[in-house]
Amino acid sequence: MRRLSRRKALSLVRELDAFPKVSDSYVETSASGGTVSLFIFLIYSKLRINIDITVAMKCQHVGADILDLAETMITSSGLQYEPVIFELTPRQRLWQRTLHLIQNRLREEHALQEVLYKTLLKGGPTALPPREDAPMEPLKACRIHGHVYVNKVAGNLHITVGKPIHHPQGHAHIAAFVSHETYNFSHRIDHLSFGEEIPGIINPLDGTEKITYNNNQMFQYFITVVPTRLNTYKISADTHQFSVTERERVINHAAGSHGVSGIFVKYDTSSLMVTVSEQHMPLWQFLVRLCGIIGGIFSTTGMLHGLVGFCFDAICCRLKLGVYRPREVSLYHTTPLLADNGPQD
Repeated sequence: MRRLSRRKALSLVRELDAFPKVSDSYVETSASGGTVSLFIFLIYSKLRINIDITVAMKCQHVGADILDLAETMITSSGLQYEPVIFELTPRQRLWQRTLHLIQNRLREEHALQEVLYKTLLKGGPTALPPREDAPMEPLKACRIHGHVYVNKVAGNLHITVGKPIHHPQGHAHIAAFVSHETYNFSHRIDHLSFGEEIPGIINPLDGTEKITYNNNQMFQYFITVVPTRLNTYKISADTHQFSVTERERVINHAAGSHGVSGIFVKYDTSSLMVTVSEQHMPLWQFLVRLCGIIGGIFSTTGMLHGLVGFCFDAICCRLKLGVYRPREVSLYHTTPLLADNGPQD
């Protein structure tokens, strides 16, 4: 067998293509088609992710980045790291409880979502209210907020120990100078959405709070994003809904539970699109339905009136004829009369 040199073998592997291609003679290129393709690519190739997450660790100890299915690392240049206090004020805690009540109702009654689309989209505030007093405690938490643009493929948002760095072989987080005792991934998701940010929409993870007392804790959120087009009376926009599944576990290598401590949001985009539209009834159609309802009420009441009158007349007639009159019973006892047969000797 003839041996191939290393250079020839690499060249042979590069030329090998197991996927069939369309012949060039079957493809007709044009300037208009290329322009349309480029326009569609520029519009629909990116997906916006809006993030507002507070982690119970200092900002110099945590970092956030996104890695998609194509092994493309999205830099977190659009995200801001703000030192804050993790505990909420009484006003903020009241907001969070109200939001939890709405989230519970949304899980029980799916029709309530339509009401939210038609009312809260008019500008109802859903963001966490600011603190009403100046913080006097040390700022031991970090608020990561902002938005980033990612490819419309499956990806993973990492929030873990250390700042992310990018290199040709992948990505990593520098955590060598962070003490293991300072690990605390208790977090609060004040807002997480995909697409255009519209005030009034309540997303499934808004107001979520997770508290842990273990240093090695992994929180995972598996999200399926569904593109949604809104056409309401007040607004017309393109946004994204999503469903989520949560999972958390303690990292213990000795017990066989391997992994990395942190917060991981794995998302994937659905190929389907949902359209939510608000339609108003014309005035003439409303009047026709109103006349039909009023006519139906009159017809029904007339039928009931005739039926009640018929029953009343039938009962009264039977009483007059004596059908229901009770028989008279005599209170006197009668004695039989003896026949008179004449005088007897």
